[in-house]
Amino acid sequence: MRKRERENPCGVCGHYHKYEEGEVCGVCGHRIPAAEDRSVQQGGAFPSEILKDFLYLGSYDNASRAELLKTLGISRILNTVPACQNLYKNSFTYHCLQDDKHLQFDDAIQFLEQCERDKARVLIHCMSGKNRSAAFVIAYLMKSKGWQFAQSYQWVRHRRPMVELSPVTRVWAEDLWIQ
Repeated sequence: MRKRERENPCGVCGHYHKYEEGEVCGVCGHRIPAAEDRSVQQGGAFPSEILKDFLYLGSYDNASRAELLKTLGISRILNTVPACQNLYKNSFTYHCLQDDKHLQFDDAIQFLEQCERDKARVLIHCMSGKNRSAAFVIAYLMKSKGWQFAQSYQWVRHRRPMVELSPVTRVWAEDLWIQ
């Protein structure tokens, strides 16, 4: 990449790639959304506030922006993807789920309950902020509020329209409510 290109980071993700030309970012996978996706993708550069002054849902890109997180008052991060690095261990308290094959709802909910008791703002993230991390947010709402899956899912989708659970993730989250 030429020096001139390095001086102009992408205005959306902050990494260096040819956004206007449709080049996919090699760091976070960010790209220009297709025309039909643009309305859904709006707001993706920022985490979505799910519960006022407490719970935020976002992507790995959101979690990689320390200044943005500090501005929002976020002090704790729940990393739901073991492959994602915890970038700012001196600035934030991280809780990283270790199993990539199974969703560890109980572990995550215990962490979130402690964050709530401590009145700490927390970001839950996965790579894109629309499937895995959303399932943990929905699970937390189901446990903490006593809501059914449909109500929790609707609440989250209203605040982050890009959320779209995969069929497997949806089954795990729905089963959680039955337990």
